[in-house]
Amino acid sequence: MNENPALSARQLDAFVALAEHRSFTRAAVQCNLSQPAFSALIKALEDELGARLFDRSTRHVDLTPEGANFLESAHRIRGEMRAAVAALRDAVTLQRGRVAVALLPSLAAGWLPQVLAGYQQAHPGIAVDIADVLSEPCIDRVASGTADFALAAIRADTPALQAEPFCSDAFYLVCPDAHPLARRKKPLAVADLATYPFIHLARNSSVRQYLEAAFHPQGMHTLMEVEQLATVTGMVRAGLGISVVPALTLFHFQQPGVVTRPFPLPGLQRQIYLVRRRDQSLSAAAQSLYEWVVARKPRLDGGTQRKTLSNK
Repeated sequence: MNENPALSARQLDAFVALAEHRSFTRAAVQCNLSQPAFSALIKALEDELGARLFDRSTRHVDLTPEGANFLESAHRIRGEMRAAVAALRDAVTLQRGRVAVALLPSLAAGWLPQVLAGYQQAHPGIAVDIADVLSEPCIDRVASGTADFALAAIRADTPALQAEPFCSDAFYLVCPDAHPLARRKKPLAVADLATYPFIHLARNSSVRQYLEAAFHPQGMHTLMEVEQLATVTGMVRAGLGISVVPALTLFHFQQPGVVTRPFPLPGLQRQIYLVRRRDQSLSAAAQSLYEWVVARKPRLDGGTQRKTLSNK
C-alpha cells in the first residue's frame, strides 16, 4: 500500500458512483466515461490504496469490508472538497468574505459610514471589521496581519509595509461664537492663539504632533489635554478654550455656539496614507473594499467635507 496515496477527485467520484449503482456500466455513464476507462480508474484507485474495494462477478458488484469502511471517508472527503470549492467561488465572486480595516477615529466616524453603507449594499455577504484607533495602532495591526489595510497619518514605508498618499487635511480653528478670534478679519497666525486657553488632544495623537511641529517654538496656553474630539467639542462649546483641528474632524463642531475658521499655517497640512503589507496580495474581499475606498476618497471644498461619491 502506498503510504501517501495521491487520490484524485475523479477517482473518488468513480468509487462513490460504483458503490451506489453496483454496476460498472451505470457508474461509467454517470461519470461520462467509457466502461474500459472507468474500470481502469477503479483499478488505479485500488492499486494506489493497496486494497481491493469491490468484489466483482458476472452477476453483481459488491463492496468489500475495506470498501465499505472507505465509503464513509470518501463521502466526507468529497463533501469537504465541494465545500472548499464553493467557499473559494463565493470569495472570488464576493458572495462571502471578511475584511479587517484600521483607520483614524475621525475618518471612522465622519467619512467611513456612508462609504461603508454603500459597499455593504453592493456586497451584503462581506463582513467588515473596523478598528477605529490612532495611527500607530493602525500600522501595528497591518504589520501583525490583524488588519488588511489601514488609513493612518504615518507614512509607513518599510520593507514589510507600503504606504500611498490617500488624502490631505487642512486645519481649522474652532472657538465659541462669542470669542474675539471668531470675529477677527485678518488671517490667523500662531501668535494670535497663544494667549487664549487651548484644548489639546493627547500627545500620542497625530493632530497633536502636527500642531506641535507647526507651532514650534511658540508655546501655547494649554488648559487641558483630552483623548477624544467629542470632549474637545464640549469644552469649546462651553467657552472653556479654543482648539485647532483637521478639516476631516469638523463634523464634530457643526453645532450651535461653535465657529470654525481656516487656519492656513504654512506646513500645517495632515497627510493621510493608505497602508498595506508589501508584496502580499489582498483577499478578493479586501481588494474590492480597498478599491471602493480609493474611489471614494474624502473630498474637501474650502476645508469642509463634501458628501462622498455616489455609492452606486
